[in-house]
Amino acid sequence: MPRTTTLECPGCPPLRALTFDVLVIEARSKEGGAAKVVERWGEPDSSKCVLAASMVDRKKDPLLAVARKNGTIDFLNPLNGHLRFAISNVSDTANRPEDDPISGLHLFASKKLDSEYGCCTLLACTMKGKAIMRSYDNTLSPDLISSGSTRTWDVCSSGNILCSKVDGSENYVLFGGKGVEMNVWDLSECAKIWTAKSPPKNSLGIFTPTWFTSATFLSKDDHRKFVAGTNSHQVRLYDISAQRRPVMSFDFKETPIKAVAEDLDGHTIYVGNGSGDLSAFDMRTDLPPLHHTLLAGPSHAIGSTLKHGKLLGSFLGKCSGSIKSIARLPEHPVVASCGLDSYLRLWDVKTRQLLSAVFLKQHLVRVVFDSNFTSEDAVGSTRDPSVEEAETVNEYENGDEQDTQPVKRKKSSKEKKANKKSKKKSNSNETSADDEGTKKIKKFKSKKRLKREIPDDSS
Repeated sequence: MPRTTTLECPGCPPLRALTFDVLVIEARSKEGGAAKVVERWGEPDSSKCVLAASMVDRKKDPLLAVARKNGTIDFLNPLNGHLRFAISNVSDTANRPEDDPISGLHLFASKKLDSEYGCCTLLACTMKGKAIMRSYDNTLSPDLISSGSTRTWDVCSSGNILCSKVDGSENYVLFGGKGVEMNVWDLSECAKIWTAKSPPKNSLGIFTPTWFTSATFLSKDDHRKFVAGTNSHQVRLYDISAQRRPVMSFDFKETPIKAVAEDLDGHTIYVGNGSGDLSAFDMRTDLPPLHHTLLAGPSHAIGSTLKHGKLLGSFLGKCSGSIKSIARLPEHPVVASCGLDSYLRLWDVKTRQLLSAVFLKQHLVRVVFDSNFTSEDAVGSTRDPSVEEAETVNEYENGDEQDTQPVKRKKSSKEKKANKKSKKKSNSNETSADDEGTKKIKKFKSKKRLKREIPDDSS
């Protein structure tokens, strides 16, 4: 457990969040209270750790899809964690799941492909660029899973896919990764409609290799603008209707960008990096030049006329590990972050202060919100006794853990000097008194000797 100090936090609005890694962990909070762990789904197994997750949080028949390391995709009930059905080897290839793991997953809220197959439609992408869109139906029997028509295509011929995102209309998807430029696909035709162009060399003649780590659409209603984070700590804004190179680019700190998420207003994004920094930026390109702020030195990029994002502010209380996922709660001004420090942190969007933090005892890779959760559900929820050990901690890394026992106050340097001087004086007084006593005794003895040695004149 990291070194922590207690932090006073105002508490959270009623919410329900699901986090993922080895286990699926459900956390809830009441009005004005701290978030608490309610339930853990499954047993710890490193071979089944979660790589990607997607949830359709509709009021009727919600569904959660979880892609695991062993190649299986579990379809769960997000309300209680019950397994509805599972599929394996979704890519239908001879590669082992460890050699070509799933890097992107999306569960469609609307029906796609064949209308007669109606349970769910899933889009999955492996790290080597194999994309699969398929419908599943198990309404007849949990053990009987029927699949509708399947569409597969290759996103790239080389490189690794590290990030993918489906837009709000669920008609377009973007991909990017290590050695793979950002590209946008039309899902209705399974055809590539746009590919980004590599940036030119910088002023020193150095070419930055392509390495995208995260991406998101700037607005749910517009698939033409999206934001991508790179391993060279750059944040780039692309507009596919304008040009193939970024219309905005700037550096954020000095570590790779690990997570980006969009706000509901359509122009604000949240950026998290490998050193635990979380900040908000305004990505509007029509702001005056003085409002554009650059964080960590000049942009590598891409022309002197390129604009930079406006830094709205950094969230207070730095995380002690890499941020892997960021999520925005639609109903309240709350944003959540999780990462390798094993904490789920909830922040206020307006004040950018920490509302609550929960230590979950595992490295977290993904967080999602249940948008249909209400305060009545929070009052009626009970805590699972199996997770009583995972207590809520409103704290952040900034020192040693404080104990409840009273601790003696350390003396200041002035008090120490005064004590030393007083001790020296007392010691000197004692030695002087001893010296005076010995001198008197010596004088008395010397007088006696003189009386004995001098003869008496009267005799």
